[in-house]
Amino acid sequence: GGPPRFLLDLRQYLGNSTYLDDHGPPPSKVLPFPSQVVYNRVGKCGSRTVVLLLRILSEKHGFNLVTSDIHNKTRLTKNEQMELIKNISTAEQPYLFTRHVHFLNFSRFGGDQPVYINIIRDPVSRFLSNYFFRRFGDWRGEQNHMIRTPSMRQEERYLDINECILENYPECSNPRLFYIIPYFCGQHPRCREPGEWALQRAKLNVNENFLLVGILEELEDVLLLLERFLPHYFKGVLSIYKDPEHRKLGNMTVTVKKTVPSPEAVQILYQRMRYEYEFYHYVKEQFHLLKRKFGLKSHVSSPPLRPQFFIPTPPETEEPIDDEDQDDEKWLEDIYK
Repeated sequence: GGPPRFLLDLRQYLGNSTYLDDHGPPPSKVLPFPSQVVYNRVGKCGSRTVVLLLRILSEKHGFNLVTSDIHNKTRLTKNEQMELIKNISTAEQPYLFTRHVHFLNFSRFGGDQPVYINIIRDPVSRFLSNYFFRRFGDWRGEQNHMIRTPSMRQEERYLDINECILENYPECSNPRLFYIIPYFCGQHPRCREPGEWALQRAKLNVNENFLLVGILEELEDVLLLLERFLPHYFKGVLSIYKDPEHRKLGNMTVTVKKTVPSPEAVQILYQRMRYEYEFYHYVKEQFHLLKRKFGLKSHVSSPPLRPQFFIPTPPETEEPIDDEDQDDEKWLEDIYK
């Protein structure tokens, strides 16, 4: 006839607890901080430097650094997304997963959405770094340009950057130039089409799913904020970054044989990358808001040559906001809710 009335009343009193609940396996430990972090790193935006730091930090702080050997597959089929999300979600926590991959919506497949972080840089600078890296590599001997692009023909390898841009070669035109936004827009096919739809979706994901998107040109401030937001991962990161031995390793990842295109070619690149620049300036503005929140000044650095009449740079604010009514620690706690 079912459970006795007493047991029903007792369960209601205890919140519908059962014998199995009380005597079964202990519930999974809920850590008092984000224990699932994804760094879907954008190519040629300082990610190899950050990964070097993470390897040191994972040993120092005891978190699980999950990396991937796949570097050239950012767009995934539905089954590939499900498989990757499953593999990430079952990693030992706390973990930090890093890979070159466009934004993944874990909740779409029934998973818990992790905390995302990322770093971007000036789009033209990123493009030029990638252009010459594919051809000539960096100072590391174990991954030189011949190993990375063995099938590249000599005439293509030594193709002048100005000719590539002015003659509208595929590598120097859209959709190849539409590179940063898809990392934040996601896996939808329209995320790879240069346009307003992908731009707005990328902005929305930054607001809703990313704890921090930093600017490579201000990397030290990025590391400062990461240490503040995620101390169990990044505590002490700035001192490691400034260590001469680490700087020596970081310098090995600098792209070689880079040249600067002509002003005419740069102007054309800006026109082709107008959505990338709108996104970049949006992220930069949000990043500076965070810096001001924590009392960090936004020092105006000398930007690369840019036609100001085409893409106006948002004004910089030198002084931090005086906001005595806002509790700094309370605001940080709210992020974790």
